[in-house]
Amino acid sequence: MKNLLFALCLLLGTRAHAQFFKQDNGLAHTFSIVARDEKTGEMAVGVQSHWFSVGTSVSWAEAGVGAVATQSFTNKPFGIRGLALLRAGKTAQEALDILLSDDPGKEVRQVGIVDAKGNVANFTGKNCIDFAGDLQGKGYAVQANMMLNNEVPAAMAKAYEANLNLPLAERVLATLKAAQKVGGDIRGKQSAVILVVKGKATGKPWDENHLVDLRVDDHAAPLVELERLLTLHRAYEHMNNGDLATEKNDMPLAMQEYEAAMKMFPKNLEMQYWTAITLANNGNVAKAAKMLKGVYAKEPLWRELTKRLPKSGVLTVKAEEMGALLK
Repeated sequence: MKNLLFALCLLLGTRAHAQFFKQDNGLAHTFSIVARDEKTGEMAVGVQSHWFSVGTSVSWAEAGVGAVATQSFTNKPFGIRGLALLRAGKTAQEALDILLSDDPGKEVRQVGIVDAKGNVANFTGKNCIDFAGDLQGKGYAVQANMMLNNEVPAAMAKAYEANLNLPLAERVLATLKAAQKVGGDIRGKQSAVILVVKGKATGKPWDENHLVDLRVDDHAAPLVELERLLTLHRAYEHMNNGDLATEKNDMPLAMQEYEAAMKMFPKNLEMQYWTAITLANNGNVAKAAKMLKGVYAKEPLWRELTKRLPKSGVLTVKAEEMGALLK
């Protein structure tokens, strides 16, 4: 860390370093994408960097408003102020212009913004560390600095446009993977993030922020881990859909959703367990007991949990059925 700061101090000048590097902002030399899905209106920001916990400083998004990536010599207020400007009706470009207008360190900044209408804007300061550059396309903007070579922005744009059939989060992941494939950050890789929000605000931020909110703070292969987490996220979406179908007494749909989840992660005991409990509550005790037997064999404490469920009303079976579930 000290060596990096010393080198940057020499590069930018002592005065510049004191002015632009602050503990509450920090460094995030990285590649990122901000994007809006034309069909769903969802907006996303995706990032990978050789820096610890990049998602705490670079990625910002709000449902119905937009998404911001602030990197290089990160200026965290760009995230908060940028979203506020978009919320006030500014376009992505107008918001970016205002952010840069009063920033004495703009030449070491790199920023990408997308608004709720799909307008995009980005900026790469002339003192960002090579290779540094950016590109824009319909509804998306990519930006990268301190890259191994000059191929990263073009590779990201090509990957994004080649995967328009994918959900936005998976499309962003494909874009990040393409950047890494052609060389990525000259220092390597450490952390990554994907953040997706709804295209329209509903007044229920607990539902709209965030549709996907996944971070890998420290990992030898952060995009590999991010992909695993995204797959797990999708599997639990199936579990949640199964629960909703159960509430509506649509057991065929519920089992379809549960089975889809378990197919994605067949060794996940949590998914197996709650599927079995749902089966038991809906009269299929024999199948539930068989599933629970396999769960108990791998982790006996799940049997103890089963004993506690009737008191809370989560498990509603007769005494003799309860015996079968615990056997």
